[in-house]
Amino acid sequence: MLTALFEVMLPVFVIAGVGFLLARRFTIDQLSLNKIQLYALTPALAFSSIMDTSVSATDVAHLALGYLGTTLVLGLVAAVAVRILAKPARNGVVASVLLGNNGNFGLPIALLALGQEGLDRAIVIFMISIVLIWTVGPVLFGVAPTVRGTVANIVKLPVLWAILVATVFRAIGVELPAGLDTSVHMVGSAAVPMILIALGIQLGYGKRIGFGKTVLTATVLKLAAAPLLAWGVCWLLGLRGQDLQSIMLAQSMPTAVNVFLLALEYDKDAESIAAIVAATTLVSLVTISIVVSQLGAFV
Repeated sequence: MLTALFEVMLPVFVIAGVGFLLARRFTIDQLSLNKIQLYALTPALAFSSIMDTSVSATDVAHLALGYLGTTLVLGLVAAVAVRILAKPARNGVVASVLLGNNGNFGLPIALLALGQEGLDRAIVIFMISIVLIWTVGPVLFGVAPTVRGTVANIVKLPVLWAILVATVFRAIGVELPAGLDTSVHMVGSAAVPMILIALGIQLGYGKRIGFGKTVLTATVLKLAAAPLLAWGVCWLLGLRGQDLQSIMLAQSMPTAVNVFLLALEYDKDAESIAAIVAATTLVSLVTISIVVSQLGAFV
């Protein structure tokens, strides 16, 4: 566990800490940072990873089956567990448990814990999680999106097109010219540290965390129950090796910041959701270290 803490989690929190300190010292335009991540860095990382990946179509199918299957079971467990909470808080907690931070946290931790193959799988899971956030998220907050609106939101995401174009290029054997390929790789390489700095900035602007019943319930479900359920579901589905490890790691991630944005957009107890995002992010320093230290047993 100490090895995982210092070799995997410490670099993540040190880089995020830089962002945290910058937020405390300066006024930083988070919207512009998000646009840089969304429209440049993450698509470049996704494109270069797909072009270089060793993940097969079978592995992609296994990852989708395992991640979605785990999410479904986790949703059922969470729906029962939140009955101890007041009704207005229940759906927000379920959303916080189901929708993990597979971008800011998932990508860099997968790279540090499982290497390039782990990062390639994490990008596949990241894409699945994006679709879940923009489909399941609004429904849980009481807003049933239209099919047209949902599709429109998803197709606007440049990372989706980057993956699609890279997949087509791989299939037909197209390679980028050397100079352009180097440029894409350089931009993609900047994604992981910039994502972590942006996460630190978000935490730096956050309020003090209050560990009430709502926050504790969400934290236990997200950081303790989710990875255990991931192992059980994947084992039943026959998934082993890096597919199993990648899904367990993905389900160990803290609550996605986008859940807070949805709560803010739909006026659904955004203050509690913000506390859940902050709490799960900080507590995950320990819980993800435990998961990473045990991944070698799941092969």
